[in-house]
Amino acid sequence: MDAIDRKIVALLQEDASLSLAQIAHRVGLSQSPCWKRIQRLEKAGIILKRVALVSPEALGMGLTVFVSIETGDHSTAWLSKFAQTVTAMPEVMEFHRMAGDIDYMLRVAIPNMQAYDTFYKKLIDTMPLKNVTSRFAMERIKSTTAYPLPADPRNPRDTKKKI
Repeated sequence: MDAIDRKIVALLQEDASLSLAQIAHRVGLSQSPCWKRIQRLEKAGIILKRVALVSPEALGMGLTVFVSIETGDHSTAWLSKFAQTVTAMPEVMEFHRMAGDIDYMLRVAIPNMQAYDTFYKKLIDTMPLKNVTSRFAMERIKSTTAYPLPADPRNPRDTKKKI
């Protein structure tokens, strides 16, 4: 990725609803070469998709729970079944396999404590788990989907400038 690609990615991370003309203008290209770069970034798997971010509170999903899971079984077959089961649960927003004392971490979005209790019971009924620990978020202080973009290592003058 060169400096223009990084500018395009930064703009799309900030506001994917920008028109092609707006993006092209902001990065200093005409629309056709800008569109080709966006397509190349998509084909390369850098841009995965463009979505709308919504307010969980406005959807009635204002309770965020971080669920740490320890298991006694680390087999491939167990993980495959567990991953299939957990990814099918719509409340699970993120699902990570971890290093360290926790095997898996989930970020769960639900309306309230009663809904979490229902989710928890469904989770522990799926497969044997050694330990499940729930941590309830009281306040979201920072939440972003935009990854920081490193400067171009080939150009020492290229710093992370605002676009």
